[in-house]
Amino acid sequence: MGKLPSLLVPRPEGLYCPAGDFFIDPLRPVPRALITHGHSDHARPGHGAVLATRQTLDIMAIRYGEDFAASRQSAEGRIDIGGVAVSFHPAGHVLGSAQIAVEGQGCRITVSGDYARVPTPTCAPFEPVPCDIFVTEATFALPVFRHPPPEVEIARLLASVAAFPDRSHLIGAYALGKAQRVIAAIRQAGWDAPILIHGALQRLCDYHVAEGIDLGDLRPASEGRKADHAGAIVIAPPSAFASPWAQRFPDPVIAFASGWMQVRARARQRGVELPLILSDHIDWPNLTATIAELDPAEVWITHGREDALMRWCELNQRRARPLHLVGYEDEAE
Repeated sequence: MGKLPSLLVPRPEGLYCPAGDFFIDPLRPVPRALITHGHSDHARPGHGAVLATRQTLDIMAIRYGEDFAASRQSAEGRIDIGGVAVSFHPAGHVLGSAQIAVEGQGCRITVSGDYARVPTPTCAPFEPVPCDIFVTEATFALPVFRHPPPEVEIARLLASVAAFPDRSHLIGAYALGKAQRVIAAIRQAGWDAPILIHGALQRLCDYHVAEGIDLGDLRPASEGRKADHAGAIVIAPPSAFASPWAQRFPDPVIAFASGWMQVRARARQRGVELPLILSDHIDWPNLTATIAELDPAEVWITHGREDALMRWCELNQRRARPLHLVGYEDEAE
């Protein structure tokens, strides 16, 4: 294939725009960073200036402190940076997540960051953005990854809660996005009893509520006696399960909410009794359907299963190339 367009070029720090002199989701501190969303494998502190959605800026301040960057600017509408037009569009991944469209030199490149096509009340839905080049993640880019509807997995959870009224259910879910997505899905299924949350989730859950997202009655998991937690649903970061904190719950059913729970070996390795296939990343059929819908002239593939998606593009006569960017750890899964 020919050379990469000079509008965006991969560098060790991340994707770089020479004309605008900025990076997108850089892996180390840089003078000017555009950030797609607040997960720590994309949003790092220490940059000189950060441009992101208002919600992502708020989330970075919650996670890293108000001084996470020397300066910050909320992305609203089209912004000109060095003659390059930049705009932010919902990605459907977590609250505040955005695709970043970069337009100049007669070319528009959309950097999707992490994204999902399954609707959720916890963030704005993915917005298809016409483009010449679509930069996509490939976290679950294998045909085996076909995530079931969230309501099916939540029904399995609630059936387990009903079947084991003397046990608590501890659900591992990452603090930003996944925890709130799980809580909202439980509420949508009709569960209106209190849900207990680990203290590490409190500030981000409070922020979602302040942004108008109804999570229902949330209570600190640290309160009450062990016997009081029989039949309770408890949401916590996965790391909490290996600590003495988990011992305060009666004979807990260990669950984990992740797209990776479709891989049984991963569930066994984590000691998960109830794997819940709940993802805020795009699965294989939605990924290939999105590429077909956007119909870009070329697809650039970032972290994940680059080889499988490259092969699919080849079989479907679509130009594609892997970017071989490193440093993304799939925090949201």
